[in-house]
Amino acid sequence: MTVDQDQFHDALLDNTRPVPSGLRDGQDRPAGARFSVYRNNVAVSLTEALEVSFPAVVKLIGPENFKRVAGLFLRQHPPTSPMIMYYGANFSDFLEKFEPLQHLGYLADVARLEQALRESYHAADSTPVAPAALSGLSDEKLSASRIILAPTLRVVRSSWPVHAIWSYTLEDGAPKPHDVAQDVLVTRPAYDPTCHVLSSGGGAFVSALMSGATMEDAFEIAVKDAPDLDLAGLLTLLLDTSSITEVQAED
Repeated sequence: MTVDQDQFHDALLDNTRPVPSGLRDGQDRPAGARFSVYRNNVAVSLTEALEVSFPAVVKLIGPENFKRVAGLFLRQHPPTSPMIMYYGANFSDFLEKFEPLQHLGYLADVARLEQALRESYHAADSTPVAPAALSGLSDEKLSASRIILAPTLRVVRSSWPVHAIWSYTLEDGAPKPHDVAQDVLVTRPAYDPTCHVLSSGGGAFVSALMSGATMEDAFEIAVKDAPDLDLAGLLTLLLDTSSITEVQAED
């Protein structure tokens, strides 16, 4: 007797479901006990993967609560890749809609920051441009240029002090968060990702560059809400963190 794959998959991630019919062990006996052990091991492995990926979320809601939340998440969002490092990419969206945790409005953004750090760590290497790639252009050419950013770069924009909450949760001696919105740039100039809290308009500017906007268009987008945008400081930060890989100047 063959085992229905959908039934097997559903039962594997939900211990309230019965052992799939037709499943046998190596001695042709019903594989109930062995399947239960296997099911538990899968759930434990996925939960541990989430715990490693989202340590601040674990501390913010507590380890036992996190295990319960992870159990619900993995039932609704099974792995789509055999590479466990990618599991949990949509965990922040799950938390944002999870009713019992709605009182922690910042939690999903903290998870987004942790996911950005994970993605940056695993992203492909790239070769940064020399600073002269920008300084050698006229203002007119620079304005019309498109800045190609490193695959390791991520931007997390939040209406919460997301970086302050994250660091206060994980780092001894970190200052207590103040009630202010924070945009965070995640870069990986070497082996490990680093976070940089962006000044006003920085998140909008870098996000626009990432979407393919020219320097001029990105600037115009950012200054709508941040007329004091520190453009020189932003470009210096991108250069210093090896985050610019190409400058596509108009001929």
